[in-house]
Amino acid sequence: MRFSWSRVGTWLVAFVVGAVYGVAGTVAQAYQLGWFPLGLVLAVIGVVALLVAVRLLTGDRWAALAAGLGVMIATLVFSGAGPGGSVVVPQAPEGQFNPGIVWTIIVPLAATIVIAWPESLPRMAPAAAVASRDVD
Repeated sequence: MRFSWSRVGTWLVAFVVGAVYGVAGTVAQAYQLGWFPLGLVLAVIGVVALLVAVRLLTGDRWAALAAGLGVMIATLVFSGAGPGGSVVVPQAPEGQFNPGIVWTIIVPLAATIVIAWPESLPRMAPAAAVASRDVD
């Protein structure tokens, strides 16, 4: 692996896009439609899709790592209390479902899975080739 400014640029763009998704997901994850945590589901789908897309489009684990770090850092920064005391991710009452905790756990887990996924999977022989071998 050689140094390349284009790769560094890709990592920076991936980090910034990940941070944008992290902010959006952190804000949206608390939205519930009745009992269903719609915001959490959409935020998780969006972040997983982003990480998979970055990994597949760039073919680079480091770009996916940069996007994952962007999401995680944005989640960390925006999960705390603001300077005026406002809280973006409120604590749920005891005994109730807390989407903020799930969001905080799923983001690094999804990033780890996408980054650790193998470069290529072993290919299976086409069914026609297997069938022709069985006939011989």
